[in-house]
Amino acid sequence: MQRTNIYLEPEQCAALDRIAAEEGTSRAEVIRRLLARALEGGDHDLDVDLDAIRSSFGALTDVEPDERGPDERQRHLDRMWKLGA
Repeated sequence: MQRTNIYLEPEQCAALDRIAAEEGTSRAEVIRRLLARALEGGDHDLDVDLDAIRSSFGALTDVEPDERGPDERQRHLDRMWKLGA
């Protein structure tokens, strides 16, 4: 491997650190993986994305959707606003 330095925005660093913590890996490993995908063209392949969506259709057959009334959406948005999401 060859060492290189780059400058990142604080938000980019925070996002990379969040992903790395979730996956139990390093920031550098996340960057290498994302860069490899981008260079292979994996990030812009609409056919791959559509195939993934099609293959996942019906995967949750044993899950019942929550009942929602007309005010549920607004309650959810209000709760998210309070949480700062």
